[in-house]
Amino acid sequence: MATSKVERLVNLVIALLSTRGYITAEKIRTSVAGYAESPSIEAFSRMFERDKNELRDLGVPLEVGRVSALDPAEGYRINHDAYSLPPVELTADEAAAVAVATQLWESPELITATQGALLKLRAAGVDVDPDAQVAIASPAGVPGLRGSEDVLGILLSAIDSRQAVQFPHRPSRAEPYTTRTVEPWGVVTEKGRWYLVGHDRDRDDTRTFRLSRIGAEVAVIGPPGAVTVPDHVDLRKIVAETVAETPTGLQAKVWVADGRATALRRAGTPAGPRQLGGRSGEVIELDIGSADRLARDIAGYGVDAVVLDPPALREDVLARLRAHAGVSA
Repeated sequence: MATSKVERLVNLVIALLSTRGYITAEKIRTSVAGYAESPSIEAFSRMFERDKNELRDLGVPLEVGRVSALDPAEGYRINHDAYSLPPVELTADEAAAVAVATQLWESPELITATQGALLKLRAAGVDVDPDAQVAIASPAGVPGLRGSEDVLGILLSAIDSRQAVQFPHRPSRAEPYTTRTVEPWGVVTEKGRWYLVGHDRDRDDTRTFRLSRIGAEVAVIGPPGAVTVPDHVDLRKIVAETVAETPTGLQAKVWVADGRATALRRAGTPAGPRQLGGRSGEVIELDIGSADRLARDIAGYGVDAVVLDPPALREDVLARLRAHAGVSA
C-alpha cells in the first residue's frame, strides 16, 4: 500500500528531528519511508520540494546547511530550539482532546512504526541522536478512548483501505448491542469523545457512532476500495450537529453536598434538603439536554454530587468514576 502524504511528512519530521547533523536529499530518498516509491529522481525532487514547502508553511523551522566540514553537500535538518513550543494554556476541553490524541502514541502500532523509522535511518548511516525526543508520553485513563484503542486502530485501517466494517453497537449503556454494517468515512473528536462517521447500510443513511459504544468485535468486510467518501463531506459538522445539546423534556435528580458543586447548583432547581451517607446536602433537579455532557459534569464533582434519577444517567456517571479510578464494574 502506498504511503500517504501525511505519513510521509511525519516520517520526514522524525528523521530531521532525530539527526545530529544535516541529511542530504539522497539520504532522505533512500532512508525515509514514502520517498523510495518515487518512480524517478526527478519525481522524488518534485515531491521533496513540495514537502519542504508544506513543512515551512506549517511553521516547521527547516534548515539547510553543509553536511560536514569535509562534505560540502547540501543537507537538511529541523532546528530543535525553534521547533519547541512555549508553554501552552489550554481549556479543559482542549486539554482533554490533546490528551486523547497523544494516547494514540502509546499504541504498539505507532511505537513500532516510530522505532522502525529510526532503525532504518541508523541502518542507512544517518547519525541519529540517541536522545532525540520523538515519542510522546500521555496520561492514563483518558475519557472517550479508554478501552477503545483496538477499535480505533481497526477503523482507521478500514478507512485507509476504503473497506466496510461490521460491529456491535449500543446507543447507550442501558441498551443492548445490535450489529451495524457501516461504510466508514472518518473518525473525529468532539468535546473529548471519539466518533465514527459513515454510511449505515442497514439504515441507508449517514450515521455517527461513539467509539466507546462500539463493541470490541469489529470486522473489516468487503474488498479494498469498495467505500467511496462523498465529495466535500464535512465530518466535523456532522458530528457537531449529532451531539449538539437539544432539550429532551427529561429531568435528573441529583444530590449535592452542602457548600459543594456550586456551578451544578446554579444550573438546577432546588428540590429540598436531604442527608446522604451521613452528609448534609440538597436535592436539585436538572434539565437533561445532552446526557453525555451532564454525566461528565456530574462525575467531575466526585462524591459531592450523586445522581438519584434516572438510573441510566446514574450508571453512566458511575462508569466514568470507575474508569477514572481504574476499577472495573
